[in-house]
Amino acid sequence: MQSTAKFGNFLDFKPEHQPQALELDLPWCHPSDLARFDVIIIGAGPAGLRLAEQVSLYGVKVCCIDPEPLSLWPNNYGVWVYEFENIGLEDCFDRTWPKACVYIDDSKTKLLERCYGRVSRKKLKQKLVEGCVSNGVRFYKAKAFKIEHQEFESSVLCDDGKELKGSLIVDASGFVSTFIEYDKVRNYGFQVAYGILAEVDGHPFDLDQVVLMDWRDSHLENEPYLKVSNSKFPTFLYAMPFDSNLIFLEETCLVSRPALSNSEVEKRMVARLRHLGISVKRILEDERGLIPMGGPLPRIPQNVMATGGNSGVVHPATGYMMARTMVVSCDVAVAIVECLGSTRMIRGKQLYAKVWNTMWPIESRLMREFYSFGMETPLELDLNETKRFFDAFFALEPYYLHKFLSSSLSLEELVWLSMSLIKHASNRSRLDVLIKCPVPFAKMIANIIWEYIR
Repeated sequence: MQSTAKFGNFLDFKPEHQPQALELDLPWCHPSDLARFDVIIIGAGPAGLRLAEQVSLYGVKVCCIDPEPLSLWPNNYGVWVYEFENIGLEDCFDRTWPKACVYIDDSKTKLLERCYGRVSRKKLKQKLVEGCVSNGVRFYKAKAFKIEHQEFESSVLCDDGKELKGSLIVDASGFVSTFIEYDKVRNYGFQVAYGILAEVDGHPFDLDQVVLMDWRDSHLENEPYLKVSNSKFPTFLYAMPFDSNLIFLEETCLVSRPALSNSEVEKRMVARLRHLGISVKRILEDERGLIPMGGPLPRIPQNVMATGGNSGVVHPATGYMMARTMVVSCDVAVAIVECLGSTRMIRGKQLYAKVWNTMWPIESRLMREFYSFGMETPLELDLNETKRFFDAFFALEPYYLHKFLSSSLSLEELVWLSMSLIKHASNRSRLDVLIKCPVPFAKMIANIIWEYIR
């Protein structure tokens, strides 16, 4: 039998592949441009570039500010293939799989008959940047330092001392931004993950299936400390097998408050891979993810528009955001163009209200309260209760299951899904939620009422 040390030594490996910046000629912001733009977007992540590309399609003058606008994004993204096909991004995958599976325990597996893909960060960024360049977007290489507002115009002061002015400032700089204001305490849950793209001696997974969730805990039978902590704050394995010797493996805590420590997640991953007989030979890429989930929406409206991670678009119950961000950016772009691309030039408070309420109409805000309850539920459940919950959840009709995961259900469909989930749940699982989740349920109802009357 191979030693524990051999199976755990991959934690000391250094990733061999470092992301390379794109080699493109960008149209930089010139001194003559510094007078004024229609839209200034802070951040060249997926959300910022997608919005810049969509808004500039209509001739709106856009500038994108980022310290390294051509650098590749550090995180991996997975989406259901149809979500990207519906918005013309089907050529932005590294690899797709015809099916996905969920391991509830050692004797029960759920199969999802829908194609899943790993987003190619390079292909997607190149496509978005090229679209921006073609549409006339200007880029400015700096970090936004301060934003100031007047009645119909705002200005961004950069860390190099330059000032750019525009009718609308959009913050797409991520969770750590300080430019977006909130009315409520940001009581986030946190998704924590440690992932590696690894060359391995072999693995037991089907090459035609993504492992969406593996909740099995038999790998912890000889790890009493890890077994106890995993029972209270469970983690699952997410796996993308590229071939028999290349696989992306990620140990993930779906949600915790406070965030589960990175070291705890890594130890559980070592134990799991040892149990599965997966010996890591090389690490090509690694990532340590920390995603704030749930919490309140930003104050709606406000002078700075948010998009991406700091806009509340992250799915509170799953942590997914990529596909929804791509879709919402199109809607927000249309709203911006209706204001700034018109002869009336609607600016100031009317503009801010228009774009914020396009991103978060009342129905979407109400649905997000339901999704947030979906996040609070696993926070209250231990591992066995979590398994029972997902056993019922993945028994739902595929149409509703996939629309829930992609944040595309209507209110009526959400009601149906709730009733169906109660129907599919075991008596024990219904009791778990009834006993442990009355407070989150009451908060959800209170927040829904607040959204209606405010």
